[in-house]
Amino acid sequence: QVQLVESGGGLVQPGGSLRLSCVASRRLFIISVIGWHRHAPGKEREFVAAITSGGSTNYADSAKGRFTISRDNAKNTVYLQMNSLKPEDTAVYYCRATGGPWDYWGQGTQVTVSS
Repeated sequence: QVQLVESGGGLVQPGGSLRLSCVASRRLFIISVIGWHRHAPGKEREFVAAITSGGSTNYADSAKGRFTISRDNAKNTVYLQMNSLKPEDTAVYYCRATGGPWDYWGQGTQVTVSS
C-alpha cells in the first residue's frame, strides 16, 4: 500500500528552480507532519523542511531563504519549491510523513544541479 509518492525531480542548472511534489494518502495527509529529506552520495541523509497539518513550517539552515514548503489540502499534496539551486543541492529527495507511532517514507526523486 503506497502512502507517499514524490515527483518533480530532474536536472537543472545552477541558479535554476524545481518544484517537488509529495502526494499522500488522505488519512496520512491530515494527521501527519510531512517533510522533505535528502541524501547525497557520501553524505548522511539530512532534513530539509517540514510542514505540520496546521501549516507551521520548519527549515534547515541550508534551505532557508531558497526553499519553500507548502501544502494543498484539497490535493493531499505537499510541495517543495526550490529556487537558486546549487550543485551541493544535488541529492535524492525523500518525502516523509510522521506522527504518533508512524514513520513513512516515499521512494525518492533525484535532483541534479549541474551545468
